[in-house]
Amino acid sequence: MSNRKIVEIKNLYKHFTLGKGQILQAVNGVTFHINKGETFGLVGESGCGKSTIGRTIIGLYNRTDGDVLFDGQNVHELSEKKLFKLRENMQMIFQDPYASLNPRSTVREVISEPMEVHKLYKRKKDQNERVCQLLEEVGLNRDHANRYPHEFSGGQRQRIGIARALALNPDFIIADEPISALDVSVQAQVVNLLKQLQKEKDITFLFIAHDLSMVKQISDRIGVMYLGNMVELTESENLYEKPLHPYTKALLSAIPIPDPDIEEARERIILQGELPSPINPPSGCVFRTRCPYAMDICEKEKPEWQEAENNHFVACHLYNKGVKEDKGNEPVVHVR
Repeated sequence: MSNRKIVEIKNLYKHFTLGKGQILQAVNGVTFHINKGETFGLVGESGCGKSTIGRTIIGLYNRTDGDVLFDGQNVHELSEKKLFKLRENMQMIFQDPYASLNPRSTVREVISEPMEVHKLYKRKKDQNERVCQLLEEVGLNRDHANRYPHEFSGGQRQRIGIARALALNPDFIIADEPISALDVSVQAQVVNLLKQLQKEKDITFLFIAHDLSMVKQISDRIGVMYLGNMVELTESENLYEKPLHPYTKALLSAIPIPDPDIEEARERIILQGELPSPINPPSGCVFRTRCPYAMDICEKEKPEWQEAENNHFVACHLYNKGVKEDKGNEPVVHVR
């Protein structure tokens, strides 16, 4: 992994206009970067905006504001011709391996479609050989090329989806919850496959998921999302050993531990209240309505994105210099 930034997200906003003048604030001012050859994990509850970020990066959604840079090029300011060319280096693995594959196409047709669209091969023979190579790279057989998606299991279908994403030899792949629809026994196999492919091909990944325990196995750095905002970002090991944001601590406390004695003895943080709507998010800190450490300032001011420790970023008033918790507002942590 190098220190060269292959993807840069700068103050990204993505809002959706709904009926009756309502605005859904899916992403609000998110900033981060992804280095060449690393896997950046993006985690959070359903509806937090992590998948929206992935789709905005690749250009499936238009940004509302902010910048998305890929190898120094602003994705949303390119002409259609240049964006088409750029997408050879940016591909996506979708969440649902059942819905993302055309049931009427053979596996050969599914994988070769990007090659045909981008006119990668002049000879059909070379294209077919490449399809067979890709199938073998993802752990399938050449014979599978002539079958249809419904003939495969969920894990095998996701491998086909991975092969399709590799068809154009991309430098960067967005994996949008690629294991959430799979059995637990298959999830580890797919994660190990992605790690192997990254090592062999020097691919950069944005790995989007809500399962923190699995994200740790593949990510170099992890960003935690809540209601359209990035609340914490640091190296994978550091996030698990020393989380700073109250939301991150609650997420980590929910990860089950295989040892029954440790699991029984440990305390779990239970967040109170319902997840607010992105149509009408809370003022100030969006997490304050569920935070056990909420202070008066949390309602009035949005916390700044700051480097609280070396390479450990957080958006929380608890880490502001000069901000002290009122004695009359002692934090209450609900545990089980």
